[in-house]
Amino acid sequence: VSESVGVGDRGGYYDQSGALKDMIQNHVLQLLCFTAMEPPVTFDADEIRNKKLDVLKAIQVYEGKEIFANSARGQYGGGENGLEQKAYRKEDKVDARSNTETFAAVKFYLGNWRWQNVPFYVRSGKLMPQKISQIVVQFKPVPHQVFTGAEDGLSPNRIVISIAPDTSIKVRFQAKQVGQEMRLKQEDLVFMYNTEEDAEQPEAYETLLHDVLSGDATLFMRSDEVEAAWKAVMPFVKAWAEKPATDFPNYTPRSWGPESAARLISTDGRHWIK
Repeated sequence: VSESVGVGDRGGYYDQSGALKDMIQNHVLQLLCFTAMEPPVTFDADEIRNKKLDVLKAIQVYEGKEIFANSARGQYGGGENGLEQKAYRKEDKVDARSNTETFAAVKFYLGNWRWQNVPFYVRSGKLMPQKISQIVVQFKPVPHQVFTGAEDGLSPNRIVISIAPDTSIKVRFQAKQVGQEMRLKQEDLVFMYNTEEDAEQPEAYETLLHDVLSGDATLFMRSDEVEAAWKAVMPFVKAWAEKPATDFPNYTPRSWGPESAARLISTDGRHWIK
């Protein structure tokens, strides 16, 4: 699950409210819930929120060294290579020694039957190369490969759900190349909402305001959801406060965050989908 804000669209950052508390605790964890929740019996608001709460309660809570082994944090510095951008610590009303993270990445595990031992990687950052919000579901490889033209291994099949800036669903799979030999290549099936006739999508807050006026609470967090979400992130909040980062700033604007975020996922033989 990725949430990023591009260069020139920084949003508002208070010096004590970083990417972890600002985005991962609420919006990003909500996306994780919608991805991992069990099918609801009805589309009733409380039924949906009950299912999301089950996911939040299943998040395994880290302790001690596990917190730093399963997370990465960053803070942007000044622009390079001709990019005019002040470092975060030089922004207005920001402490020159601020330890507030403008980027955070966490690897979560859910302790339940369906998702046991399946990692969920989430990240959120400011001043990324582009503003994007998406969910990538990567399928496990098959235990035995029967295709003779796949000696180098096949790329994993994926479902990519893009929420912003374009709303779309892309299914990536392997297809046979034209010809007599059994050789496979990646293909995409793509559905774009903005290609539909008269499909003018409302802005995010338009939808929420409409739900408020109509009394639909489906997309709003219930108090027990909020408590469960904070329980999942508080170990990171406390550990990061007790052990300030010594390498801030550690990423440049228009990059995808610090190197530690890449290592977080590469140790499992994976990489972020940009």
